Amino acid sequence: MTAVAENPAPSAVPAARACGADAPAVLGTGLSVPLASGGTAEYANFDYAASAPCLEAVRGELDEALPLYASVHRGAGYLSQVSTAAYERARRTVARYTGVRDDDALVFVRGTTDALNLLARCLPEGCTVVVFAAEHHANLLPWEHQGSRAGRVVRLPLPQSPQEAVRAAREALRAAPEGPRLLCVTAASNVTGEIWPVRELAEAARAEGARIAVDAAQYVPHRRFDLAETGADYVAYSGHKLYAPFGSGVLAGRADWLREAAPYLAGGGATGNVTDADVRWNDLPARHEAGSPNVLGAVALAAACRTLQEADQERLHAREEALLRRLRAGLAAVPGVHDLSLWDRGHPRVGIVSFVVDGVPAGLLAAALSAEHGIGVRDGLFCAHPLTRYLLPEGHGQAVRASIGLGTTEEHVDRLVAAVAALADRGPRLEYRDDAGRLVPVEPSEA
Repeated sequence: MTAVAENPAPSAVPAARACGADAPAVLGTGLSVPLASGGTAEYANFDYAASAPCLEAVRGELDEALPLYASVHRGAGYLSQVSTAAYERARRTVARYTGVRDDDALVFVRGTTDALNLLARCLPEGCTVVVFAAEHHANLLPWEHQGSRAGRVVRLPLPQSPQEAVRAAREALRAAPEGPRLLCVTAASNVTGEIWPVRELAEAARAEGARIAVDAAQYVPHRRFDLAETGADYVAYSGHKLYAPFGSGVLAGRADWLREAAPYLAGGGATGNVTDADVRWNDLPARHEAGSPNVLGAVALAAACRTLQEADQERLHAREEALLRRLRAGLAAVPGVHDLSLWDRGHPRVGIVSFVVDGVPAGLLAAALSAEHGIGVRDGLFCAHPLTRYLLPEGHGQAVRASIGLGTTEEHVDRLVAAVAALADRGPRLEYRDDAGRLVPVEPSEA
């Protein structure tokens, strides 16, 4: 086994630093990792879409909060009161960042998957759910899963343009039986990064008397999502993609369906009173936050929201756009590389590019990028199997995804493009073998 296969500890983590003008600093920037051929390389992280590293500001706030940590909402002691105040202050901060309206609710959850499963269990009985086949599994499967209150799920085919998406959604909502209806859509694709027309879809849903729930997991690390501005009824996203990887997420939106539904989890915190004969459940948000809340996760998420809101959003957006153009142009110049898109190549997207290389399977490409070049990407179908399989060119069963974040630099982009070009031209320098489903370099003694 090589050093890489054994997952050795990387070198000491340097102090966090910003990678661009006014970009918030992230931990792990400048980290050196071992190469299978010997030596080290600065780690080029292109896996932000899976989980983003922690912001330095988030770590700072957690360092302050940890000595004061205690259970919330249940203790008379000083630390319990301090932690309760921090938890509810975090809720208000995240609500402001998310554009939560006065009559909306914001429930802290574990992440986007948890949020959308919660919403599926809060639907009015018999609700018709309309969802596109382009969705991540977190927004594709909960509506049909055991426990969902949806009466009917309409899965729309992949639209060939944003305009077609709006038309198809409106027609499906109009054709649905009388009663509550919910349109479910992503704000940005986790496969292509393409931004979906959420405002137009929200208008279409409203025109048909329906509601819209938005999976903003891939959108919020790159753009602020505002419930009030978009006209959306619900939004879900995860802290671990928003530079706050401490197990918290958000379901925010209209309170009535959430208030009328039985608690997602039954237990302490969700209950107002319990007798031998009956249970009286609490009102929102406690109704759906049973158990001991993830106080530190909420504090971390609020710190990330506040840090990003205070940053120069225009500069951050321009920086990401420049890196994305550089990456896409570089990959486009490599013979045999195909970048995946559902719509026109020029359609706006966040910093995500999925691609394949003719003659180099995705798993091998990802393994070689890591072991030989110190570059981290994601390979597979990205928990969006129907969409990814549809977009793959003939002869390819999986793709590689490179995603950009606050720690990405021009050098990282250029190194990724050069490594892909070398692998497309000559293939990996090392031999690889399967190790529990993951390709790792073959040791000389194994050859």
